[in-house]
This record gives sequence, structure tokens and C-alpha cells, in this order.
Amino acid sequence: MNTKVRRILREIFTTSLVLLGILAARSSLADHYVVPSGSMEPALVSGDRVFVDKRAYGLRVPFTLLRVWSGESAARGDVVIVDEPVDGTRLIKRVVAVGGDFVEVRDGVLSINGVEQDESWRNLRSGGGPEVEPVLVPEGEVLLMGDNRGNSRDGRVFGFVRERELYGKAAAIYWRSADGFTWLGL
Repeated sequence: MNTKVRRILREIFTTSLVLLGILAARSSLADHYVVPSGSMEPALVSGDRVFVDKRAYGLRVPFTLLRVWSGESAARGDVVIVDEPVDGTRLIKRVVAVGGDFVEVRDGVLSINGVEQDESWRNLRSGGGPEVEPVLVPEGEVLLMGDNRGNSRDGRVFGFVRERELYGKAAAIYWRSADGFTWLGL
């Protein structure tokens, strides 16, 4: 093989390794997500782009769901990325209850462990959506809800989600249609 062909093959190989490394990092370390709807208004609006920390809830082997390290547990208030359990649609929602919490939604009011939550900043204008009968969240699972409760397909419809199924934690908005590049922590 001549020198020119070897050089081209070496460049192709090196470029392929770099691309594989980038894809592996995106699969396991960090990613981005484009908010598809208004279900998280006012915190997130349709078209927002968010930075997702995929290490927050554990480190995965690239291109798999196999965890090699389990990170922190999800906490109330975390904004997370998850596949909807029924149809697999990728969603962004807020953790409102964690394992061991006793949760209820009645007349649009969320109560955790018997304490009504102050959600005056949420978008509840279009109604509160489905009710949640008093229930205990199983250990290792979370209840997810959108901030725009009347316009959100969330845990009130599809139930609890296992923490190990969370793809990552939305850490910040890095692009907002009205403002362009920005960095707004979540």
C-alpha cells in the first residue's frame, strides 16, 4: 500500500475514533434536549434547549442502559428526562414525589406527606388535570408532573417511573428562542 493511501486510512481511522468518543460521551455523560411542548411552562417553553447531565443519577456504559455507578437519588424539584413508559416518547418533567412519599392531588392541589405544596408559580390556569388518589410512592420510583398541569401528560396518567430509567437531570437552559444563547439554571 502506498503512503498516500495509508495516510488517508489513518485519517479515516482517527476521525472515526474521535466521532465514536463524542457519541460515547453524549450517550453517558451529557446531552441536550429540545423542549417539544408547553407542558413545563413557565419554567421551560416550547423550543427551549436544555443541557442534560446524564451522570446525575449514575454513570452508564455507553450505548446501553447498564449502570456502572449509581449516582445521587432523584430529589423533589429535579427536572428530568425520561421515556414515557406507555409509548416511549421522550419527556421532560419535574420530580414531585420520591420513594416513601405519600402523595395526593385533589382539586388541583398537590399534597406530599399531608402537606399542601405551594405551587403559586406553576401554570395552573388551564386546569389541574387528573386527580391522584392518596398513594405511597414505592422505593426506587418517582412521580413526575409537568408544571403546566392542565397541559401535561405525566405521572398522573402513566404512573410512577423507576429512578434507574431517568436519562438525566436537566441542568440549565442554554438556548431560548426569544433570547438566543443564555445559561439559566434549573
